[in-house]
Amino acid sequence: MNAPSAARVIPLDEAAAFPRAPRTLEETGLPLLFLVELAAKLLFVRGQMRLTELSQQLRLPANVLESLLAFMRAERICEVMRRGETDGDILYELTDAGRARAAEFLGRCKYAGAAPVGLTAYVAQVERQSVTKMRVTRDGVNEAFRGLIIKPEVRDQLGAAMGSGRALFLYGPAGAGKTYLAERLALLLDGDIAVPHAILVDSEVIQVFDPLIHTPVEDDRRPAALDNLMRPDLRWVRCKRPVAITGGELTLRMLDLDYDASSGFYQAPPHVKANNGLFVVDDLGRQIVTPEQLMNRWIVPMDRHYDYLALHSGTKFALPFDVVLVFSTNLMPADVADPAFLRRLGYKIHIGPMNEDEYRNIFTRVCEERGVPFEEAAFQMLLNDYHKAHGQPLLACYPRDLVNQIADLARYLDEPARLTPEALDWAWHNYFATR
Repeated sequence: MNAPSAARVIPLDEAAAFPRAPRTLEETGLPLLFLVELAAKLLFVRGQMRLTELSQQLRLPANVLESLLAFMRAERICEVMRRGETDGDILYELTDAGRARAAEFLGRCKYAGAAPVGLTAYVAQVERQSVTKMRVTRDGVNEAFRGLIIKPEVRDQLGAAMGSGRALFLYGPAGAGKTYLAERLALLLDGDIAVPHAILVDSEVIQVFDPLIHTPVEDDRRPAALDNLMRPDLRWVRCKRPVAITGGELTLRMLDLDYDASSGFYQAPPHVKANNGLFVVDDLGRQIVTPEQLMNRWIVPMDRHYDYLALHSGTKFALPFDVVLVFSTNLMPADVADPAFLRRLGYKIHIGPMNEDEYRNIFTRVCEERGVPFEEAAFQMLLNDYHKAHGQPLLACYPRDLVNQIADLARYLDEPARLTPEALDWAWHNYFATR
């Protein structure tokens, strides 16, 4: 979930300048032979390509690629098929020997997209745009949560927690609004960040940019100017701070690199894709793994702010663990983790039932949204004859669910929806299965 932000934070221009385009092959931070392989694979897949097209696909400046292509021509991997009016119109094609080598390269790894960035450059950029550089204020929190019915003390707890960059543990009964609040925290993320298409570790490609998690703030597919040496490095995408949400499907394996043997490259795990943003583990306790196993997996990253991953070759390396980590659960903290782990959870925030005024405010708002006239007498009947009589707490989810059922019935009967005792009774018994 990504949404317009309201919190006041340090913007990217001040906190972390966007990476600038490399001016030489050396400044790419990538081995020459890797770049040769990448360009050869792209030419093999696409056939003849102009210099400008290669630049756009590899996200590298044309002047840098000219040096690379000169080397490839000297090695008889590619050749010039036609010269145009400008250097950018030069048409390149693989030689027969180049095609044979490119086929061999593709047999090892089929990645033929944007050039990756080096591990050192990635680590440095993540640290420059860390979530700890955000300054979340009460004014910003009030603006982000405007219109949301929430206890002031809970709002301040959430704001202070987000500003700290430490982990949050939201707990309370099902239906109290924990998941909604966790998603709403995305509004407190602000400032653009730079996300690489991929990173290179020990000659292995790891894709990081994910359109399901990352939201670009501008079109990154811009033509490469041959003479503009100060333009941004297009191997990075300018994005909003990411939000990744996972639930009962989360497994320990998902927190490791995902290697696809058929393609020969990796996908970064979700918490790496969420770096510099928000990572929510919803419904903690409903995963296949036990909460204890999951918590043990997080101890080192939470403590050291680095996570240690391994390639299929056995090579191990560290990546920044720079996320605001949010756990949401129906369980009590003591039932989820031992005291050692609980100490590492910066904020443990209880999200419980509402009082009658808060519940009424939500109910009237939902009625207004659904076009159902609010009736105080019917609402009082709901409180006294149903909630109190049946011992049902006033949870944030009930107003919308009950009013939706009343609206559903009215639409079925082809009559105006009304908050009558009969309609409430019908909705209550449908919802709570009391008959």
